[in-house]
Amino acid sequence: MTAGEEDLTRRALRVKQTHEEELLSKSNVLGVGVGLRERGGQRGEQVALVVLVRRKLPAADLAPQDVIPREIDGVPVDVQEVGEVKAGA
Repeated sequence: MTAGEEDLTRRALRVKQTHEEELLSKSNVLGVGVGLRERGGQRGEQVALVVLVRRKLPAADLAPQDVIPREIDGVPVDVQEVGEVKAGA
């Protein structure tokens, strides 16, 4: 990991701590983490704040308070659809 990647990872972790409660309060959000951004189902190399949702929806279909920003405090946000989560047996 390069120094730049390490700095971005630390910044992403701080952003997660600061904004996790707010993000989890949004409709459809199941979890928040830090990971590598995905594009077209392929994991990239860019560190991002990862927001897990039941279903990805167009911003036009969401209430304004439920829209997830593309970037928070300079850290890119990657919204990933995970579907319904059920407890195991």
